Amino acid sequence: MNANVYQHFRKDEHPFIDSAGDWIEKVESQYAPYLTEFLDPRQAYILETIIRQNSDLSFRFYGGYEQAERKRCLIFPDYYEPTTEDFNIKLIEIIYPVKFTSLSHGKILGTLMNTGIQRQYFGDIISDGERWQVFIADETMNFVVAQVEKIGKIAVRLEERTYTEIIMPKDEWSLEHATVSSMRLDNLISTVYNISRQRSKQLIESGKVKINWAENIRPDFPLELLDIVSIRGFGRIQIQELEGKTKKEKYRLLLGVLRK
Repeated sequence: MNANVYQHFRKDEHPFIDSAGDWIEKVESQYAPYLTEFLDPRQAYILETIIRQNSDLSFRFYGGYEQAERKRCLIFPDYYEPTTEDFNIKLIEIIYPVKFTSLSHGKILGTLMNTGIQRQYFGDIISDGERWQVFIADETMNFVVAQVEKIGKIAVRLEERTYTEIIMPKDEWSLEHATVSSMRLDNLISTVYNISRQRSKQLIESGKVKINWAENIRPDFPLELLDIVSIRGFGRIQIQELEGKTKKEKYRLLLGVLRK
């Protein structure tokens, strides 16, 4: 791995960069495709950057449907012709008494994680407002289906679905332009949700904020392109584009924003 690669990314991302280097090396040495687990958008951006800078290999991302947020990446030599089957993704629907209760993204994810399977084996969790479906790595599907019988106190069962049965996700994300004085975590939250910097710091320090699905309690954490910030009780923010700076050296951003 070219040592110069590290300087473009955060220190906490260096272990992922090392893994990406191992994957590339494996494909080059074995001359055979390599499939990653599900990656978040920031990880996908890092991996794509590294592949383009350090090899002549091809790659493709796929998460089970066109608009997927979390995707697996297939890295392959130029001779290989990938298909969607190569990504080993299964679609599961959660069957529950719709008329009498409701589910939420957080409760579903918490239940899936409680099976002992790590987050990278699960893709997007989608809903049309009533039905819920989950994309899952094929190699863990049977175990998860056998394990999950309840979500909270709600009796459920998990059933495999074909890709023709994918529901149309309710898309509540909106594109918003914002100008911020710095890329600090507390500053972005304060700006987007129109709350005080102090309130933003309290949310972060009390463990109510995640960056790319990992808890972060540093208000001064510097955000980067394609980071996803989840704020309990408020929603989510994705940094979709860095649009340069103003004359006063403020950052212009294009954001995806989900408001609860």
